[in-house]
Amino acid sequence: MKQIAHTVRVTGRVQGVAYRAWARSQAVALGLRGWIRNRDDGSVLALIAGPEDAVKAMVAAMSEGPGAARVTDVWVEEADPGEVPERFEITR
Repeated sequence: MKQIAHTVRVTGRVQGVAYRAWARSQAVALGLRGWIRNRDDGSVLALIAGPEDAVKAMVAAMSEGPGAARVTDVWVEEADPGEVPERFEITR
């Protein structure tokens, strides 16, 4: 399966609602690698990489988020899969 990577920025009520921990568990379950972190503007930024179908499933899940989150927008850009960590991490 083709390996791809995306940078994903999520806005809305996505900080203070365990969004990053939820996203990490979703990514691990899908076998993805990368990172996720809060941004000063209140959004969340992630770099996700792995098999194309799993990355697409993760982006779809990030559009919903965990129960307490209220996602308003999701921006997705292609990224270089060679610059992604070997596991999925929550970073600062």
